[in-house]
Amino acid sequence: MTVTVYIDGLSEPRNPGTGTYGYLVYQEGKKLAEGSGLAGRGVTSNFAEYSALAEALKRLLALGIDGDVLVRSDSKLLVGQMGEGWKVKGGMYLEKLKEARELVKEFGSVRFEWIPRERNQEADLLTRVAYQRHGAGGV
Repeated sequence: MTVTVYIDGLSEPRNPGTGTYGYLVYQEGKKLAEGSGLAGRGVTSNFAEYSALAEALKRLLALGIDGDVLVRSDSKLLVGQMGEGWKVKGGMYLEKLKEARELVKEFGSVRFEWIPRERNQEADLLTRVAYQRHGAGGV
């Protein structure tokens, strides 16, 4: 049974800035978990996107889920680098990318699918709520 994860990250009020993330976990249409939080201060949106992925994968492991996972993201960079073999040139997000790649090894199968932003509104909302909680006075 495949678990579907929606992830998103943002950096506000500029990039780099205060990075926040959000994720949701679904199985057979039922929400199993959601989470959001601070990715860091002075970080890029790519760092925040990879933070969302890493935190979501950690949550799956904590829930005892280690089988087939479908990750949906509106970040073409993340989907390309994690699922389509895009090259990694460098950047502030490298540590999070490496963390995510290590976590992926814990699962039977992890597939990545790009979705348009309008199909990722729940995860986007969680990033914005996290920014209100952590970012309004930061950076």
